[in-house]
Amino acid sequence: MCYTIALNFEDGVTRFVDCKPGEKVLDAAFRNKINLPMDCSDGVCGTCKCRAESGSYDLGEDYIDDALTGDEAAQGLVLTCQMVPSSDCVLSVPVTATSCKTGQQVFAATVTRIEPHHDAAVVLELAVNEGAAPAFLPGQYVNIGVPGSGDHRSYSFSTAPGDRSLGFLIKKIPDGLMSGWLARARPGDRLDLTGPMGSFYLRDGDGPLLFLAGGTGLAPFLSMLEVLARAGSRRHIHLIYGVTRDLDLVLVDQIAAYASRLPNFTFATVVADPASDHPRKGWVTQHMPEDMLTAGEVDVYLCGPPQMVDAVRHYLDENAIRPASFHYEKFTPNAPLKATA
Repeated sequence: MCYTIALNFEDGVTRFVDCKPGEKVLDAAFRNKINLPMDCSDGVCGTCKCRAESGSYDLGEDYIDDALTGDEAAQGLVLTCQMVPSSDCVLSVPVTATSCKTGQQVFAATVTRIEPHHDAAVVLELAVNEGAAPAFLPGQYVNIGVPGSGDHRSYSFSTAPGDRSLGFLIKKIPDGLMSGWLARARPGDRLDLTGPMGSFYLRDGDGPLLFLAGGTGLAPFLSMLEVLARAGSRRHIHLIYGVTRDLDLVLVDQIAAYASRLPNFTFATVVADPASDHPRKGWVTQHMPEDMLTAGEVDVYLCGPPQMVDAVRHYLDENAIRPASFHYEKFTPNAPLKATA
């Protein structure tokens, strides 16, 4: 049995390598033609130091304290030349992918379904053309090349890792590059995807989760919810889905379906338009459950347009709310997602 190791580089590129039982991560990366930083490979210099974001592993005792102190190890820092995984792991690598002589993966996919939702969004489904389904972490995104333009747009996966059918929720933009292509696209059309990328992804844990989605920022949470449902998670999860207009509320039935698969899942939709008849109006910050936030145990995930992200961050700071962890990603309709955590 091999373990899957996700290597997240500081330039946003993520590469996945298989690690054999008893194999050290540094050796597994080299075997996969990824040159992680190293000088000695003997646990002496500390050059290969990374941070383990999740997973189980053994560091052994064959390294010196100058290379990795006890305090550093307690904080999740590891030496990849000594690290032997005993589960799938996610590592944060403090250098760029290009400096490790690797880069982004490119793969082809074929359009299988295009479903418009009024003038708000489009659900795009693709089938992977060849090889294995692309590996990614739930919440990450890819760059999708717009045929005939020489340009691309960035979209988060709305489906779970490992599926050969890939889903995306794309905001409709008047005269937008991707929106224009989708209006004339047909099943069978080919697209080139580059990725995965991004540091916005679901971390391991057993504490409560608060998901805050704005508009098509719902997409990464659908991926996360699917992963949690398949794992039989019993974590307390609350999703708040905020939009500008009633017509912007899409895929609500899909969200509601998770209530039967996740025993501790609840959600609320919020519409900002004061003229709406929606039962919850206003902004996401007006509907966040105080009991989840003030307990200090909740992991908060936030994805939406810059104004929403900044408003939530300001609200948390102004009210001195310190979640157990806080991960966010802001996006603009015509620019690649910028991941921040």
